Amino acid sequence: MTDRRSRWRAYLTLSRLSNLPTVWTNVLAGLAAAGVAPRAAEFAHVLGSQTFARLAVGVSLMYVAGMFLNDLADEGFDRAHRTDRPLPRGDVRRAEVLAIGAGLMVAGMATAASRQPGSLALSCLGALAAAIVFYDLHHKGNPYGPLVMGLCRGLVYAVAAAVARGHVPAAVLVAGLVLMGYVAGLTVVAKRLGPAGGAAVPVLLAGISLVDAAVILSCGGGPGLALVAAAGFPLTLVLQRLVSGT
Repeated sequence: MTDRRSRWRAYLTLSRLSNLPTVWTNVLAGLAAAGVAPRAAEFAHVLGSQTFARLAVGVSLMYVAGMFLNDLADEGFDRAHRTDRPLPRGDVRRAEVLAIGAGLMVAGMATAASRQPGSLALSCLGALAAAIVFYDLHHKGNPYGPLVMGLCRGLVYAVAAAVARGHVPAAVLVAGLVLMGYVAGLTVVAKRLGPAGGAAVPVLLAGISLVDAAVILSCGGGPGLALVAAAGFPLTLVLQRLVSGT
C-alpha cells in the first residue's frame, strides 16, 4: 500500500502549477502581437496593467481547470499505466476533481471577461474553453490531439487581443500559428518519449516562454518585454523541480 498524499499536495500535482509562467508569457506575447505594447518603454505599464492581470489570472485558472479535467478523463488509463497519479492513488475523489475543474473553468472565463467584454472576446474565451475540454476528452489515441493542444495555446493570443483590443489583428493569428506549431510538436515528442523523456519534455515546455519572447521581439514589443517573457523559461524549470508539469 502507498501512503496517500495530502489533499493540497494532490491538488498541486493535478494542477501542473509549474507550467503557469508559460501561460503568463502567452498572455504577454498576445498583448504585444495585438499592438498593446509597441515600444519597450511601455513594458512596465503593460505588466502593471489591470488588463494583463485579469487575463493572466483568468487564463491561468482555465489552464488549471483543464489539468484537473484531464486527469479525470484519463483516470482509466492512469489506473493501468500511471498509478502514481492522484486519482488512482485515492488522494482525491472524482466528484471533487470534477467540481474543482468546472468551477475553475467558469471562474477563469469570468475573470478574463470582466469589464464588459465584447462578443468577440466572449467567443474567443468560449473557443478556448471548448478546445481545452475537447482535448481532455479525446486526446488519447487521437492523431490530431497535438494540434488541439497547440490550438489551446494559440487561442490564448486571440483571447488577449480580443479582450484588450476588441479585435484580433493578422499579426496575432500568424503568431498564434507559430505557437500552435511549437506546442503541437512538443506534444508529439512528449507522447512518444513518455517517462523515458527525462529532462527533454520539461525543457521543451519551458521553451514556450522563449517562443513568446521571440514573438514579442518580432512584433515590436522591444527587448525589455521580451526579456521578461524569456524569464519564464528558467522560472518554469525551477518550479518543475517542486511540482511536475508533464
